[in-house]
Amino acid sequence: MSEVEVCDLKKSFGSIEALKGISFSVNKGETVALLGPNGAGKTTAIKILTGLILNYQGKVLYRGRLFSPYDNKIKRLIGVVPQYNNLDKELTVYQNLKLHGLLFGLSSKKLNGKIEEVLDMAGIKDHKDRKADHLSGGMKRRLVVVRALLHDPEILYLDEPTIGLDPAVRRSLWDFIVKLKSKGKTVILTTHYIEEADMLSDRVLIMDKGKVVAEGAPQALKSSLGKFVLEIHYPEGIKEEFFNSKEEAMRKAKFINYPVRIREVTLEDVFLKYTGRRIEV
Repeated sequence: MSEVEVCDLKKSFGSIEALKGISFSVNKGETVALLGPNGAGKTTAIKILTGLILNYQGKVLYRGRLFSPYDNKIKRLIGVVPQYNNLDKELTVYQNLKLHGLLFGLSSKKLNGKIEEVLDMAGIKDHKDRKADHLSGGMKRRLVVVRALLHDPEILYLDEPTIGLDPAVRRSLWDFIVKLKSKGKTVILTTHYIEEADMLSDRVLIMDKGKVVAEGAPQALKSSLGKFVLEIHYPEGIKEEFFNSKEEAMRKAKFINYPVRIREVTLEDVFLKYTGRRIEV
């Protein structure tokens, strides 16, 4: 039985169809990435799955049980990291975590131990008495992530976890998310960063305009096109040809009188194949 099952999910905002009937399932301990540009429907899907959007068509099941936003038993299975930091800026790091724990009904004795545990996990133990507003962007993001882990959820949602972070901090947070995976958590994340989906996920759902246009393990999706891309830079635009070896691509390049580039296939190439355009963030 799947941990999460999504069946023909549809959602419109007025005349705009945000989701056009997406279906997928997530197994226990699996990390699944919803990859696509802004406006693809990723965040709308997460909000439905976590009970923040109430009116929609289709079904969401957790372990075979139909999800209701008012079902506290199911919601205790879930931890949510929203797209933007929603910390209480005037509270300290410790106070932000304690408030969250109390809202989830954790006893004071258990809560104190869990706070120390997640502070250590996030590497911000020495900053627990600082106001949240005085933390760096990377520290704030780590705090939001471990806050979601405080009640020990089995399913973790990460909505654009590294949005707005510089590349060095982003990679640091990737390392942190990999540690979460090693603890056996089921993780569903949304992202428009190709490399993020490739590095962190066991399976990728490529989304565009409210639909899932491709699904599979990152390597399998890329291998379906080939291993190497020959980019031919014609005056009217770039054309790509795919090959299973670099040598094949080089042989073809010898007969082309335009600038060329040979590189490895990426998930963006897969997105381009199924949508006819590249991901624009």
